[in-house]
Amino acid sequence: MYKYIAKRLLFLVPTILGVTFIIFAVMNITPGDPGRAILGVNASQADVDAYNHELGYDKPFLEKYVNYLEKMIFHGDFGTSYYTKQSVFDEIWPRYTLTIRMSLIAIILSSLIGIPIGIYAAVKQYSLWDTIPSLLAFFIAAIPGFVLGMLLLYVFSSKLGWLPSHGIKGIESYIMPALAMAIPPAAQNMRFTKSSMLEAIRQDYVRTARAKGAPERTVIWKHALGNALLPVVTQVGMSLGMMICGAVVIEKLFSLPGIGCLIVDRINFKDEPVIIAGTILISIVFTVVMLIVDIIYAFIDPRIRAKYSGSKGK
Repeated sequence: MYKYIAKRLLFLVPTILGVTFIIFAVMNITPGDPGRAILGVNASQADVDAYNHELGYDKPFLEKYVNYLEKMIFHGDFGTSYYTKQSVFDEIWPRYTLTIRMSLIAIILSSLIGIPIGIYAAVKQYSLWDTIPSLLAFFIAAIPGFVLGMLLLYVFSSKLGWLPSHGIKGIESYIMPALAMAIPPAAQNMRFTKSSMLEAIRQDYVRTARAKGAPERTVIWKHALGNALLPVVTQVGMSLGMMICGAVVIEKLFSLPGIGCLIVDRINFKDEPVIIAGTILISIVFTVVMLIVDIIYAFIDPRIRAKYSGSKGK
């Protein structure tokens, strides 16, 4: 078990190296330069060249890449922003934690809403408790998050005035963004949980438990749910990763100072240190989420635990 976790943690190294190289390559082939983007179109070419030289932007691609890796790996230094001249880590960390916090709230809401409804719809198949939630889930899953966000803004901010429309002013500022991010994945979780539960309920071991006279509650919660949750855990983990990566739309809509919004804004200035560091942090958390999903798998599925125990004994 520990050996498997260590291998997955080591997998972070090539992931970070690959992401860093790809972002460096993309930024290198895109037109423009930070000197022109920051100083403006009216600045002379000499001033632009001097500014790029001061930043080290005019160095060869491989030299910049190796220097960046050296600072990041051996000194934990993500560099200095081309645009603000501030430490990149100090600039992105508060925004990064905001995006993580908002995504965690959204994934908890989507799980608390979607998974129980999916279980109940599977148990009550072909009843109104199945038909109505299934129809709503099909409808809601097709609505983009930014459309729900605009609807929430119109109702709860513009009309009712209950919630702030932009910025972070307290816990109430997270309600509408979290709901806009959580509702579409909640519908997907409901549909996924329902199909997984229906498949588990039809298995032989469930029929055997019923034939032995086990109460229906025990059959559902003890025998069927454990196996049904395996693919649901993967779905929830993927949803969390996609929320963190795709939060920029919601951040823009609600004017939230998140990491995605910062990366998009700095692309206009070719602020490579900020863009690269933000992308690396996002890729790290996505990989860690997938690692946690695999660990949860091991605790839920006894077959996986037995496999780990066997490999450990060897």
